[in-house]
Amino acid sequence: MTTSTTPMRVVLTRDVFESEHLIDVVVSSIDGVTSLWGREDAPIIPRSAIKSIQVIPLLRTGAADAFAVTDTEVALGAASHSAEPDHVAAVAAWLARIGRSEADLECGPDRPIHEESADAMLAAGGSDHPRYNCCTGKHTGFLTIAAHLGLDHHGYIDRGHPVQQLITEAVEEFTGVDLAGVSNGRDGCGIPTFSFPAERLSHAMARLVTPELHEDVTAAATTRIVATLTANPWWVSGTGRPEVTLTEAASEPLIIKGGAEGVVMGALPDRGLGFVVKSRDGSRRGADAAAACLLEQLDVVAHGHSRTVVTNKAGTAVGEQYVELT
Repeated sequence: MTTSTTPMRVVLTRDVFESEHLIDVVVSSIDGVTSLWGREDAPIIPRSAIKSIQVIPLLRTGAADAFAVTDTEVALGAASHSAEPDHVAAVAAWLARIGRSEADLECGPDRPIHEESADAMLAAGGSDHPRYNCCTGKHTGFLTIAAHLGLDHHGYIDRGHPVQQLITEAVEEFTGVDLAGVSNGRDGCGIPTFSFPAERLSHAMARLVTPELHEDVTAAATTRIVATLTANPWWVSGTGRPEVTLTEAASEPLIIKGGAEGVVMGALPDRGLGFVVKSRDGSRRGADAAAACLLEQLDVVAHGHSRTVVTNKAGTAVGEQYVELT
């Protein structure tokens, strides 16, 4: 067990020091913290990194079975996809199957994260649209739950809507945090979001990959989610993104999902471990490097993924980014 009250330090140099990011990292089993850099009680709003927990009600309500939701769609339900053409087409087909359309999405307009797809959209005269929002899969999952339960889908992003109550219940169950009466914020896609101690989030991910903790319906749901997310990183993210590169480089099954403001959450199913990574300054650059470093320390990926060369506009190497551990 590694225990350090000093956070990971992601350093960027151009032959001389330029900047740094301080990163809290917590690894847990269901029995408690197993490795720590920084503060296990660091307050974290998990943003999109917690989608693997938020997708649980899609399966355990029976909505996924009722609408023949595929593994690709389960992955999209836990995704922040890049809105590449196949992502957009898959969500559109899912919406059509449940009798909904892009007009029913309440996630708000955006443009593709994938630069080539964004350029193609603009070249074709397109503009920001909900179909390109990275959260459309999650929102289609919410609409699927509403359709299955016979609920009015309007306002499904609001905390008081029955769909969001199911999502909150799942988050409470897996984090062990009672959210009744707790004030919430709004995530970038409009749904309620809450703050948790870091250790509760790593614990939630450990629970996700420990099916024997759960009754049959939840165990079946988590088992399918884990199998789907480990096998489909591109559907969870997109071309060239860390979720894909790290999962493909991993020597064992890996769940990993980033979120806004420098949060990464994940799990190692074969070891029953969950983890959370949080950049104190909200930098995704720092969080991704620290997550790669953590996986190096756990012998999941080869050393070198956390170190990158910094180049200038001419492509000349002028520095590097690396992670310091204490």
